[in-house]
Amino acid sequence: MQSNYKDFLIRDWNQSDRLFAAAVISSVLAEYGLCWEPVGADRDVLEVENYYLATGGEFWVVESQGQIVGTAGYYPFHRGEKAVEVRKMYLLPQLRGLGLGKFLLQELEKAIAAKGFQQIWIETASVLVEAIKLYESSGYQPATGVETARCDRIYVKTL
Repeated sequence: MQSNYKDFLIRDWNQSDRLFAAAVISSVLAEYGLCWEPVGADRDVLEVENYYLATGGEFWVVESQGQIVGTAGYYPFHRGEKAVEVRKMYLLPQLRGLGLGKFLLQELEKAIAAKGFQQIWIETASVLVEAIKLYESSGYQPATGVETARCDRIYVKTL
């Protein structure tokens, strides 16, 4: 994957991105009072090869002037047939409100559909108000069955 949105480059993750992607995610979590969990909910970021690449998913980074400023990914998920979970969609504060999040979600949906998946699940936390607005305005419906301790909401969209 490689795409551009305004001055941002969205591309496939590579091994040299590991710590930079983790830093972006842990920074955004801290901003909202959520804990970074490297041996729990955030282990996938430190093991992208196992969680995303080896399972048929994808993990992307967003670059601005050579710096990683955002992340997004998805991988196949056990809920229903042909389902994926969108994970780790985070943007640093200065990038919010520019339409980048919406573009990123639309690009994820296109990639997911192109691989033949039919359902997209997203877990999130109520404090991530901007993310919730994005998901709801993009056709995601509230569901039940949150599995991540720091999350209290789950959404689903059928393609």
